[in-house]
Amino acid sequence: MSEETKNTEKGGISVEIEHIFPIIKKWLYSEKEIFLREIVSNACDAVTKLKRLSSLGEVKGLEDEKYRITVTVDKAARTLTVSDNGIGMTEEEVRKYICQIALSGALDFIQKYEGQDGKSDPTKDGIIGHFGLGFYSAFMVSDTVDVITRSWQSDSAVKWVCTESGDYEITKDYYRAERGTDVVMHIMKDEDEFLEENRIREILDKYCSFMPVEIYLDVVKPEEEKKEDDKDEKAEDKTEPKPINDTHPLWLKNPSECTDEEYDEFYHKVFHDYREPLFHIHINADYPLNFRGILYFPRLAHEYDSLEGQVKLYYNQVFVADNIKEVIPEFLLMLKGVLDCPELPLNVSRSYLQNSGYVAKISAHIVKKVADKLTSMFNTERESYEKLWDDLKTFVEYGCMRDHKFYDRVKDTVLYKTTDGKYVTLPEYLEKAKEKHENTVYYTADKTAQAQYISMFADEGIEVVVLDKLIDTQFINLLESENSGVKFVRIDADVAGALKADGTAEENAKLADLFRKVSGDKELKVKFELLKNEKIPAVLNISEQSRRMDDMMKMYRMAGNDAGDMKFPTDATLVVNANSPLIKHLESETDDVKGERIAKQIYTLALLSQRQLTADELKAFLADSFDMLETY
Repeated sequence: MSEETKNTEKGGISVEIEHIFPIIKKWLYSEKEIFLREIVSNACDAVTKLKRLSSLGEVKGLEDEKYRITVTVDKAARTLTVSDNGIGMTEEEVRKYICQIALSGALDFIQKYEGQDGKSDPTKDGIIGHFGLGFYSAFMVSDTVDVITRSWQSDSAVKWVCTESGDYEITKDYYRAERGTDVVMHIMKDEDEFLEENRIREILDKYCSFMPVEIYLDVVKPEEEKKEDDKDEKAEDKTEPKPINDTHPLWLKNPSECTDEEYDEFYHKVFHDYREPLFHIHINADYPLNFRGILYFPRLAHEYDSLEGQVKLYYNQVFVADNIKEVIPEFLLMLKGVLDCPELPLNVSRSYLQNSGYVAKISAHIVKKVADKLTSMFNTERESYEKLWDDLKTFVEYGCMRDHKFYDRVKDTVLYKTTDGKYVTLPEYLEKAKEKHENTVYYTADKTAQAQYISMFADEGIEVVVLDKLIDTQFINLLESENSGVKFVRIDADVAGALKADGTAEENAKLADLFRKVSGDKELKVKFELLKNEKIPAVLNISEQSRRMDDMMKMYRMAGNDAGDMKFPTDATLVVNANSPLIKHLESETDDVKGERIAKQIYTLALLSQRQLTADELKAFLADSFDMLETY
C-alpha cells in the first residue's frame, strides 16, 4: 500500500438540521409570500397523482370525485391551513419525503408510473413540484408546522409535527375522516399579515389563479360573527362557495374553441385593463418547445403611453414571474399576455433566462408568431388591419430595425398612410408613381406646417405619405438600405419634376442678392424655377441629407448624448418661382425700399413652411404685414 493511499480518507458530506433550517427559512425564496404557492402546489400534485392512479385503474370509484383544495385562515388560533383530498401519505412516505430534506415524492411517482399506459405521460407535464424543498418554505413564516395525512391505502392518518428547530414527532393512527392531507402552519408573531384574509386572497390571486384543482378560501370567524351569519343565512338562501381560481384557463384550449369575446374577457380579467386589445395571438407550441400562451397587442392612448407591457410566466398553470423581459424580444415588450412553459424551472432565475438556449428558441418562436399574425391579418383582413395600423406602426417599425428576420417576414405588410387618409404598401406606392417619380417616395413630417407643399403635390396628383413619428427617420434609412435605388424625400427637400412647368427659368442675380440681403444669410442658395402653381412665389427647401442629420442630432439630445449639441450648417435653398406674377412684379419694382419689404415677406412666408418663427422674426413679420395693409 502506497504512502498516499494510507493518508487518504473517504466520506460523505453531512448537513445538520440546525444549520440548514435557518438557511431555508431566510434564503429559500426571495419573497416570503411564495410559501403559499409552494404548499398549494404540493396539494395540487397530490390530487394529480390520485387522478393518475385512478386512470390506471389502481384506485376504483373516483369517476365522480369532486377534488378541491381549501385554504383556511384562523386568526384566533394563528393558523393557516392548506387541505386537499388527494393521494395522501403513509407513515413510511412521511418519513421518507417530509423527514428528509430535498427528497421529492413527485419525482419518485413520475419514475414509477411513467409510460404505463403506453402513451406520453400527462402526469409528468402536470406535476408541479420536482425537487422536494418547497414544503419547507412553510417555515419561513411558521414556528411550527403540522402535517395530518391519510393515504388512499390507509384507514387511519399520520400526524407529523415539526418546530422551527427541526425537531419533529410522529403520531400513528391519527384520525382524519377522509383521504388527503392538511398542512397546518402556526404563524409566527412577526408574520401577522399572513393571517389577514385580504392578504391571503391577494397571494392566491397572484400565484394560484389558474392552478388545475379548484381552490377555496375559508375564514374561521369569531363566535359572535358566526351567530350573525347564521341569522343572515336563515333570512336568505345560502349560496354555494365558488373557487378562487380558473382550472381551465383559456390558453389550454385550442384556438378554434375560443371566441373573440372569451379572449377579451380573459384580457380584462388578468390585466384589469378595460380597453379592448387590438388583437391576440394564441400560441400552442408542441415538441420541441412545449409551451402555450396568449399574447395581446394592447391599445395605447398615445405613442408614449407605455413601452412596457406585462407578460406573465407560468409553470403548469402556476404563476412564476411578471414581465419576463428575457423571454420576450425587446421590441415586443409592450405586449401583454401569459406564457405557460413546463420545460422551464418553477423557481427560474433571471440569469437562467438570460443564458438559456431554450428561452432563445421561445423568443424566436414568439417573433415568428407575431409576424405570421400580422401577415395573416394583412392578407385576409386588409380593412381591419388598416384600422389598427396607426396603433401598430411604431412597434412594427421598431421591430423591423431590431430584428432583420422579423423585417423579412413583415416587410410587405408595412403600411404608409397618405395625406388623404389612404393606406398603401411600399410596392403599391412605387408602382402607382412609376411614371411621375420612379423609385422616389415623397413624404411629410408635419401635415400642418407643410400644408403648402402638400397642396402643390396634390394639384399634380402626387401621393404624399405621412411619416411624422420620431422613429420614422431611422426607419427610412433601413428601407433605403433594403430597397436598392429607392429614395425617401421630404416634400420640402426639393422641387419635384412633376411640379415644374415646361421651359427653363432665367437666373436673376440681382433678385438673388436681394433675397440673401433680406434673409440675413449671405450664403443662402437661391434657385429660379418655373413652377406650375403660379400663386406660390417661393418655397424654401432643406436638403434631405441636412434635415436627416438635424433629426439625428435631436435624437442624440433626447438620449442625453453630448454629440447632440453639435451644430451642422443647414443646407437650405430658396426656390423662386419665375412664373409667379408677384416675382415678376418684384423684378420690375424700382422702389428699393418697397422691393425689400416685398422680398422680406416672400422669404418669411417661405420660412414659415419650414419652421416656427423666433420671437424677433414674428415681431418683425407682423409689423411689416400691418404696414403693408395700411398702405394697401
